[in-house]
Amino acid sequence: MVDIGIPDIIGLVGVALLISTYALLQFDRIDPKGFWYSFNNMIVAILVTVSLLYNWNLASMVIEVFWFSLSVYGLHKFYRLRKAT
Repeated sequence: MVDIGIPDIIGLVGVALLISTYALLQFDRIDPKGFWYSFNNMIVAILVTVSLLYNWNLASMVIEVFWFSLSVYGLHKFYRLRKAT
């Protein structure tokens, strides 16, 4: 039997949010340049990173650092463009 702890559950919530966000994008229910796309991806990176802090994987951590950074950039760009209009 697999021992699933709190960090695993947190990571799985992040994965569920990632899949949901991607589905919303594919069904044209979310704007890839809008707030929610970048915000959801930032939260995904945080949740998966929590899981990785307990179950270390360097390659996955590198992905999450870039995922988080690009999501923050997307949010910054969203607010910058919104402020300009």
